[in-house]
Amino acid sequence: MNTKILKTLEYDAVKAQVKPFLATVAGEKELLNLSPTADAQLMQQWLAETADAARVLRWQGGISIPKLADVKPHMKRLRIDAALSGTELAQVGRVLFTTGQIRSFFENLVADRGEGLPALAVYYNKLVLLPELTRRVNVAIDGDGRLNDEASSELHRIRQAITGTENAIRQKMQDYTRGKSAQYLSDPIVTIRNERYVLPVKATYRQKFGGVVHDQSQTGQTLYIEPADVVDMNNRLREYYLQERQEEERVLIELSAKLAPEADNIENNAQVLGHLDFLNAKARYAVAIKAIEPEFSAENHVRLLKARHPLLDPDKVVPNDITIGEDYSAIIVTGPNTGGKTITLKTLGLLQIMAQSGFFIPAAEYSSVGIFKEIFADIGDEQSIEQSLSTFSAHMVNIIDILSKMDKDSLVLFDELGAGTDPQEGAALAMAILDAVGETGAYSVATTHYPELKVYGYNRADTINASMEFDIDSLRPTYKFLIGVPGRSNALEIAKRLGLSDNIINSASALTSEDSQELNDMIADLVARRNAVLTQQVELTQKVVENRQLKNDYEAKLEAIDKQRAKTVEDAKKEANHIVADARRKTDKIIGDLHKMARDGATIKENKLMDAKGALNAMHEEPSATNNRILRKAKKAKQVPLSVGDTVLVREYGQQGTIVRQLKDHKFEVQMGILKMVLSGDEIEKQDKAPTNDPKPRKNKQRKTSHVNTNKATNRAEAAAKLDLRGVRYEPAMAELDRFIDQALLNNLSSVEIIHGKGTGAIRKGVQEYLRSHRQIESFKFTGPDQGATYVQFN
Repeated sequence: MNTKILKTLEYDAVKAQVKPFLATVAGEKELLNLSPTADAQLMQQWLAETADAARVLRWQGGISIPKLADVKPHMKRLRIDAALSGTELAQVGRVLFTTGQIRSFFENLVADRGEGLPALAVYYNKLVLLPELTRRVNVAIDGDGRLNDEASSELHRIRQAITGTENAIRQKMQDYTRGKSAQYLSDPIVTIRNERYVLPVKATYRQKFGGVVHDQSQTGQTLYIEPADVVDMNNRLREYYLQERQEEERVLIELSAKLAPEADNIENNAQVLGHLDFLNAKARYAVAIKAIEPEFSAENHVRLLKARHPLLDPDKVVPNDITIGEDYSAIIVTGPNTGGKTITLKTLGLLQIMAQSGFFIPAAEYSSVGIFKEIFADIGDEQSIEQSLSTFSAHMVNIIDILSKMDKDSLVLFDELGAGTDPQEGAALAMAILDAVGETGAYSVATTHYPELKVYGYNRADTINASMEFDIDSLRPTYKFLIGVPGRSNALEIAKRLGLSDNIINSASALTSEDSQELNDMIADLVARRNAVLTQQVELTQKVVENRQLKNDYEAKLEAIDKQRAKTVEDAKKEANHIVADARRKTDKIIGDLHKMARDGATIKENKLMDAKGALNAMHEEPSATNNRILRKAKKAKQVPLSVGDTVLVREYGQQGTIVRQLKDHKFEVQMGILKMVLSGDEIEKQDKAPTNDPKPRKNKQRKTSHVNTNKATNRAEAAAKLDLRGVRYEPAMAELDRFIDQALLNNLSSVEIIHGKGTGAIRKGVQEYLRSHRQIESFKFTGPDQGATYVQFN
């Protein structure tokens, strides 16, 4: 893209705003070399990279990259086998360390979030980890480039010797500053001259010390003397210093040699880190200017919603909607000076250039941008004294250059098109230039004062009028960009409000052409209509917001009710489980007591069995009285008529019986085993099938008592109870099986036989599962010729 448009639209000023967010020299270089791309695919890739960087900024506060120097020159030196200095090695060490940190940062972030960063993954996966080399360099060199004692064992030994020798010298010298010799010193201190420890001795006492004089004061009154008894120690110290320097040089050469084979990888790592730093800066800049990721329009539809110029004060700038390309490809903007026409042109051009550079743009969500190979602009006063060109001539030279270079993929911005010459000729020239731009298919936006261009914008295909709003009451521009409404002249109204005589106003009005007056009246009417529509739109928007809030409130309340209902059900289930567990414990105790009585050889009378069943039934929680009445009414409404011979369930005892006689008042005599009871119709319930598990009571002439001998030996001899489930549906069969097993246990039977047939196997499978889960069953097995029955043995 031509450099002139970048300068006109102040592209470098935008890049200057991004620079403070950078931490690496490589990132600064990438920003410096950045220019808009005309490749749609590359533009979308850049925007995707910025979007991923913005996502990292939201998730983790951004990519934490420290200050990194440019190591590219260092790598060039390594390739020619040159040794790096300590400072240079420290800079390389920071790159190596940061490489490992950034690679781990992204891998952990993606793993923790469970969401990828595809645009950034291309880069951080290129980072080559060199852990051993990283450890070696960072152990040997500190952040300032000084070699650590751990750089080598020899260096560590030498520095220990240096420290010991220095301490010995200081101790010896301090003996002079504190003892009798202190009176011969100008100051009781130890200092250094020519890299050797000396004492400031008064010149008159030179002979008191001997040794070597290394310096004297300007007055000659003080001599800096190295006493004779420390000369040897200073000599040893100098030797240690030389050894230290030689060892440091050897270590630097060794480290440089280790780095040389990885020079390419280190340079590439630094480049990748710089690019990640650059993307991080883009994301931070987007947050600073409240920018969003624009959508890309393959059809080149530019739709900037609430667009703001990034270089203006965000608290003062007026956001505007600027659209072009979908319904029209040319915009004619009219309005007063200082109304914001030029800044609107620049906003359109600059935001499009920013998007083509991979920057987010300061606009509202759902804004879209296209892509242009070139953006041209004729903006500002182009007068050139050196070229002896007038303002008009300078504009024409620029416009001629634009017309020669533009094509269908161009965006052209004209400010005050045709100005600087005769208005009639200027207007005609402006329309001809716009026609020429339109013929190429390029997009154009032009500002003007000429009223003829308002009619041109109305009649020209693919062209629309626009204006900058002006408040007549306050005599100030509002800086609002109005698409579809041409600007009107406000000169007479402004002059009148400023106090110009009515006679002059009337005279000027009379001199104004009738067509011009009608045009201004039409524009005023359009503005009034537009404002009315905007007011209505604001009201509708407010109602939509209120309705959405009500909807959200209702949904929140419904969600709260659902949560409360779920909690209530869960609590009820827990309570029911507690009740069932308690009932099971009581049931087991009752059955256990009966079994104990049977094992002890006692006889269990029928009334004892009924009492036990009553105790079991008493553990059942009945509904409340109100619910009972409702249930009784409901049951009464669908009560099945009872008659003699019907099989019924006696609810109180949970036992089945047979009606042997019908009595008055809806009462019945029911035979249950050897017992007969008189019960009301509400206490019994008709059953679908007569029970098959109730063996006929046998007459025992020798024993007239109404009790049953529960001795196991007697039962094995007297009872071989069977339950026939053939032809019964699954659910009733399982219920009947449960009642049958309970009856057998209460009668203290040692074994029973359950006939289920083969059939589809559903009943057979259900019986097996039930028996497998029952704690009182010792064993069971198939029996019968076709294995259509199961023999059950109780504990």
